[in-house]
Amino acid sequence: MARQLDLDLVEVAPQNDPPVCRIMDYGKFKFDAAQKAKESRRKTVSVGIKEMKYRPKIGPGDFETKTRQVLKFLSEGHKVKVTIMFRGREVFHPELGKKILDQVAEEVDGTARVESEARLDGRNMVMVLAPDKRARQSAAARAAHDEETGDTRTPVASAEAKVVPEGGAAGDGYDASHRDGGVDGGEG
Repeated sequence: MARQLDLDLVEVAPQNDPPVCRIMDYGKFKFDAAQKAKESRRKTVSVGIKEMKYRPKIGPGDFETKTRQVLKFLSEGHKVKVTIMFRGREVFHPELGKKILDQVAEEVDGTARVESEARLDGRNMVMVLAPDKRARQSAAARAAHDEETGDTRTPVASAEAKVVPEGGAAGDGYDASHRDGGVDGGEG
């Protein structure tokens, strides 16, 4: 019968009495099984742990850059291990490291949750962040709502941004002598 249909006779359950066979196109069956396996592998998300290292004396620009990278890792679904590396006598001031880790946690609030609180591990202070699926879903819903209502306004700048008037105000750290670009205020 299989030869007449130009198909294959495949033994499905050899342990049964009598053994169970099926008439099918075995090549097509193998191809479909491979496609299903490939599709299931594609849908799985491999969650890795990424690490970002900070120092207690990190500058604001480096802090922002590293924190942006942490946010990128979290948006990709990875966990992030944030490490503060202490050198020399810095290890006697763990409060500096804790302050930086708290800033990082505050920056990623709404995107991630703190999975493991900050703890001192030898010369390093470590904290683990995990992506927060509920926060991501609510952000997506908020974006969809804004798109529906046509709300294209950009968020207002943070309160930390300062506008320095021409000439500067007393005590604000602005030195008007540097306005012309010279380091010492003279001709360059």
